[in-house]
Amino acid sequence: MDCLFCSILEGKIPSNKVYEDERVYAFHDINPQAPVHVLVIPKVHISSADAIGEENSAAVAAVFEAIPKIAKALGLEKGYRIVTNIGEHGCQSVKHLHFHVLGGTQLSETMN
Repeated sequence: MDCLFCSILEGKIPSNKVYEDERVYAFHDINPQAPVHVLVIPKVHISSADAIGEENSAAVAAVFEAIPKIAKALGLEKGYRIVTNIGEHGCQSVKHLHFHVLGGTQLSETMN
């Protein structure tokens, strides 16, 4: 499998790590869309939200347990947005489930 985020997890590609535990890894996005833009990924490969099932949903739960810790460490007390993209029309650029955590400013109410 040729997965950019799996290569980051394996240390083959550098990243600017924000958080790591046994199930979750978070790092700064290289093309930030907000003052704070972090990607949070499960350490197990899941291609997208469409591939979440009984066999891997605990990995996704671990991500959502980690996100508030990450947000607090990044100073996002006033709030933040969590986004995931699925498939071609959803603009998913890396086929490894990931959640964008965006904040650090008042975000727009529109999602375009």
